[in-house]
Amino acid sequence: MMDKANKNWVAMSDDAIIKSIGAFIKHQRIEENRTQQDVADDAGINRTTLSFLENGDNVNISTLIQVLRALDLLDILDVFTIKDQMSPIELAKLEEQRRKRASNKRKNIKPESNW
Repeated sequence: MMDKANKNWVAMSDDAIIKSIGAFIKHQRIEENRTQQDVADDAGINRTTLSFLENGDNVNISTLIQVLRALDLLDILDVFTIKDQMSPIELAKLEEQRRKRASNKRKNIKPESNW
């Protein structure tokens, strides 16, 4: 299968995106040399449901997750991870609070008393 890394997802229709996802699933299944029945059994779904997914028909998102799990592809969901990012203002404030230089070590000398 040809690698089409530069797909314009925004310009694609919903149906075209679903078909691309189905083609990806089918490609990965075949690369692992697994039958539809084998993957469907591992995913806990009907083989027909997997066939619908591979052909670009609408399926439930939980079905997609089950199939990704069966194909050991859940790591592709990392793209949905929310990354905590600090605002530039917060970053500047933290930078201000950071030490700029080392302090003098003061010897513990007791002042002389005139008592």
